[in-house]
Amino acid sequence: MESFSLRLCHLLHCRGAGWKMVYHILKHDPELKELYSPTFLYQFPELPSSIIQTLFEDLHSPVLLEQIRHYQQNDIKIITYFDSAYPELLKETYQPPWVLYAKGDISLLGKQTKLAVVGSRQATEYGKRAIDRLFPPLIEKGIIIVSGLALGVDTLAHEAAIRLGGKTIAVIAGGIYHIYPQTNQKLALNIMKHYLVISEYPPNTTPSRWQFPMRNRIISGVSKGTFIIEAKRKSGSLITANFAVHEGREVFALPGNIFSQHSTGTNDLIQQGAKLVRSHEDILNELFYA
Repeated sequence: MESFSLRLCHLLHCRGAGWKMVYHILKHDPELKELYSPTFLYQFPELPSSIIQTLFEDLHSPVLLEQIRHYQQNDIKIITYFDSAYPELLKETYQPPWVLYAKGDISLLGKQTKLAVVGSRQATEYGKRAIDRLFPPLIEKGIIIVSGLALGVDTLAHEAAIRLGGKTIAVIAGGIYHIYPQTNQKLALNIMKHYLVISEYPPNTTPSRWQFPMRNRIISGVSKGTFIIEAKRKSGSLITANFAVHEGREVFALPGNIFSQHSTGTNDLIQQGAKLVRSHEDILNELFYA
């Protein structure tokens, strides 16, 4: 293919092309100029012959090439780890995605301060009121709200950012052609048109259960801090908080009623050292003045 970005994208569409395999291939051939050579893949003794055969078939598949060419026609941008548009903060994380597929305003990945906001899929009135109270001063400061387009707190966070005249980024599991949940199709289309939707998975990828915790590392990875609004003890939001901790980012949590199961996870986080949020200043002080 004619450019490095497209060659890398093509490699990542191949069956069996995991993060470490791509790393070793790039180490051997940083420009991927040998990628389509019949003998190239045999230079990696750690690759089983079955994987080599599968990769070779996919690298010479006109179907995959046609898929990739269609992305441009659908205004889907391919952002590789090596591009200037790739978020600097995301580069600091463990095994950052080699490619992001983006639809919308990619300038939002730039230097503006981002806050990840996640929480329970069964958001309560308390969580909604907290968003209504805390978001206006955050949006006024130009903070971009990053979330996962899930039901509950994620949806409320995206919608509040839009309603208040702010900006938002949705990080999804699966590909851009397969928005999940379907009830958020309209919201997703609005974000694609005016803001930004990103995924590390090729656009035609159907969402799988394991992709949801994996996309959480991107939600926290592009953000300076992560704010957990409501979460049960085994909530997926706690995975996002855990990624944020390991990435050395700020973790904020909304305290809740000790009798509410929706606050057990956030109260645990506070007990473990997350910043307790009583007002917007608790967030702004850490993001801008710490």
